[in-house]
Amino acid sequence: MNEKSFREHLRKFLSWDSAHLAWNTALAGVPAKHRGVRPSGAPHSAWELLEHVRIAQWDLLEYSRNPKHASPEFPSGYWPKNPAPPSSVAWDHSVKAFERDLADMGRLAADERIDLTAAIPGRSGETYLREILILADHNAYHLGQFVLLRRLLGAWKKK
Repeated sequence: MNEKSFREHLRKFLSWDSAHLAWNTALAGVPAKHRGVRPSGAPHSAWELLEHVRIAQWDLLEYSRNPKHASPEFPSGYWPKNPAPPSSVAWDHSVKAFERDLADMGRLAADERIDLTAAIPGRSGETYLREILILADHNAYHLGQFVLLRRLLGAWKKK
């Protein structure tokens, strides 16, 4: 596999739906009444999961492209304060920000000017490839939780 093909696979890996569904499918049509609900036994609401993946993804992206970026405090800075979104506008904004940052990380992966195996300037040895793979792994982990949560809430359309 040549480098360009590898980069394209890596870019697609961030959002494809080959091994599981894509985030845009999981996020589509979540009823407003369910967004802030934690079903019995579930530690998080849909809002909490969405905000968590959005914040973590934004942090990984900024960490990769901005040497002056300071990550939020862990773990409190990676989770919203409340289980429910303050409004439908906040939900929509979070979805759009998540999708934008995911696309931006995909563009970073595809950028042939960036050596994916090189240490990120200003960091402590982490590489671009490491950050991309962490983002994909973290998103996949929470995607499974998100789908299960929707099923527990009865807010998942069966196909």
